[in-house]
Amino acid sequence: MKILSFLLLAVVTLPSFAKDDTVNIYSFRQAFLIEPILQQFTEQTGIKTKVVFAEKGLIERIKREGKYSPADVVLTSNFSKLLQLSDENLTQAFNHADINANIPAHFRDQNGHWVALTKRIRNIYAAKTRVASPFTLSYEDLAKPEFKGKICTRSGKHPYNLGLVASMIAHHGEAQTKTWLLAVKENLARKPQGNDRAQVKAISEGLCDVSLGNSYYFGKMITDPAQKAWADSVHIIYPNQQNRGAHVNVSGAAVAKHAPNKQNAIKLIAFLASEQAQQAYSSLNFEYPVNPQVKPADLVASWGEFKEDTLPLTKVAENRSAALKLIDGVKFDL
Repeated sequence: MKILSFLLLAVVTLPSFAKDDTVNIYSFRQAFLIEPILQQFTEQTGIKTKVVFAEKGLIERIKREGKYSPADVVLTSNFSKLLQLSDENLTQAFNHADINANIPAHFRDQNGHWVALTKRIRNIYAAKTRVASPFTLSYEDLAKPEFKGKICTRSGKHPYNLGLVASMIAHHGEAQTKTWLLAVKENLARKPQGNDRAQVKAISEGLCDVSLGNSYYFGKMITDPAQKAWADSVHIIYPNQQNRGAHVNVSGAAVAKHAPNKQNAIKLIAFLASEQAQQAYSSLNFEYPVNPQVKPADLVASWGEFKEDTLPLTKVAENRSAALKLIDGVKFDL
């Protein structure tokens, strides 16, 4: 009888500890970006965090694990991964008053399956000495003949460019966006390759005059002695300031479909939307807070104020498949 009582106690107690004191995180975001923030979360709540980090393969892992997956929260580094998680039925709806108060509606899934946590702008980088009137540039301008042989970019199918093309479809329709894509392809200085920083390096070396790149890479280059010269060679441009504003991409979070610690997961996401965590994100990775009450870090703010495109991310999501078909159809990367 004593042995049976002990076993029953163990069955009750051990799962209770796991559910009350832990949140398991699958993260596409690098550990150094989130560990200081997670430490603050644990200090304030007593909830421990366990992180599995990988740049690739996490979604496939969640699918393999099925209902036995320990994942509570999935942190993504771009919007495409949030959509994939939701589209493949790997998330569940969640709600929290603080999240709704701190994150604007157009940065939340209308069905409650994901939220954005940070913003990054899809900027144009322009050579300081070779581009006239750079601060009036729009994404549409990249199709103009004056940029023939002067544009560098990474793959058109990379999530950052895919999101931009999807937003162009939302604003202009598929036919006009196809015409634009074909013209931009004709203006490329080289075949799409490398990452966003590689394009700014190419500008500094005179291989091209303009490129597309996320805003936070400018901060990374400025603070890296080996790359500061690249950043010094360009202006960071916020496109379309005369009309709809600059395209915004996001990092974000979702609650896993089979989260064993759902309430802890929601508490973590609410904390990540708080002013404290939003300030940390901006300081650590030069991103823009999604919480409108939080100002960006001083270095980020020094790049100037700008108007952003307020097109809901759900509208961008609706055009993602069409964007991929267009990019493949015009053979942008070939």
